[in-house]
Amino acid sequence: MKGQKRKTLDSRFRGNDGFGLWLTMFRPLRFAVIFSVCSVLTVFSSSHVLAQGGPQEQIWDHELNRWLTPEELGHLEIYFTEDEAAKVMFPDSEKIRRETLQLTAEQKAFVEQVIGWEFPEYTFDVFIGETQGKVDGYAVIQNTIGKHRPITYMVGVTATGECMNFEVLVYREARGNEIATKRFNYQYHGKTIGDPIRINRDIINITGATMSVRSASAGVKRVLVLVNEFYLKPRGLGRDVLAANKQEKGFFETLLGL
Repeated sequence: MKGQKRKTLDSRFRGNDGFGLWLTMFRPLRFAVIFSVCSVLTVFSSSHVLAQGGPQEQIWDHELNRWLTPEELGHLEIYFTEDEAAKVMFPDSEKIRRETLQLTAEQKAFVEQVIGWEFPEYTFDVFIGETQGKVDGYAVIQNTIGKHRPITYMVGVTATGECMNFEVLVYREARGNEIATKRFNYQYHGKTIGDPIRINRDIINITGATMSVRSASAGVKRVLVLVNEFYLKPRGLGRDVLAANKQEKGFFETLLGL
């Protein structure tokens, strides 16, 4: 009996039976190896997805009645850096300094009430052109959503509160880049806090870029109010923005409360 058992035990280490026992004895190691390989493959797959920019974003365009293509979603046109745009705003200034305008919750709420729309920002980057200690003007960087993507642009305001320039820094939409042309942005020159700056009223629309034009116009209005409230008024040069808006309205608008 003992011999038979020994023979049987020995046979388990030979041929197919022996291989099966080897797998049985090293089963924990086998599972550890499989788990490690799967983990490596998972990490590699995740890294590959991240390298490709993550999951593909999908945006439906109601005007085109289709999903935007990856090329349209990744569209990017860079016209100026912030410093380059500031030099365009103040070509003759001896010095251009940069500072951050920080709003309180109450100040932000007031600006939102004046311009008629809410925004998330509490801070704004402001460039100030100066010559011999005198302020030449102010330029504020804006990031407002166009149709699908944010548009980065700079709005320049004179020392007396008039829009003197509008320059697009980065445009991310596949259509509507006409707002970066001089022919379009010249429409904002001379606008003040008393002007409506509304599309199809005193700002001509661009076909296929209505949202971008609306966004740019709203941003210009916001900059005019910010500069008036926080730079001109402290110097005694600002205006009562609510009174100015009422004064600039036509008879029928005032009558109808528009």
